[in-house]
Amino acid sequence: MTYAEFFTEIKGKFMEADVSHVKEHLAFQFNIVGEAEGIFYAEVKEGKLYVEPYEYFDRDAMFICSAENLRKIADGKMDPVNAFFTGKLKVEGNIEKALKLKDMIDSREAI
Repeated sequence: MTYAEFFTEIKGKFMEADVSHVKEHLAFQFNIVGEAEGIFYAEVKEGKLYVEPYEYFDRDAMFICSAENLRKIADGKMDPVNAFFTGKLKVEGNIEKALKLKDMIDSREAI
């Protein structure tokens, strides 16, 4: 799978999240390693979600993982907190804000 194919797939999954209740600004960068290697960001701004294939320098947190693990997280098949503690997901930056990734995933599952 190429980065472009993976990004298109994961963007579709992320865009299903309901972030209308999020009042704070969140900016996450995702560094995909291994197959489909690349960088993209997800930003919540004024209750709207943006997912773009660029590096985000003013990010709150950066997540580093394989495409396979991010797909499992986005599908709700892998808990991001558990992935962090088992070394399948590395996190740099504001941990409090990074934990909000789980809220985003859970809001998508509720749809």
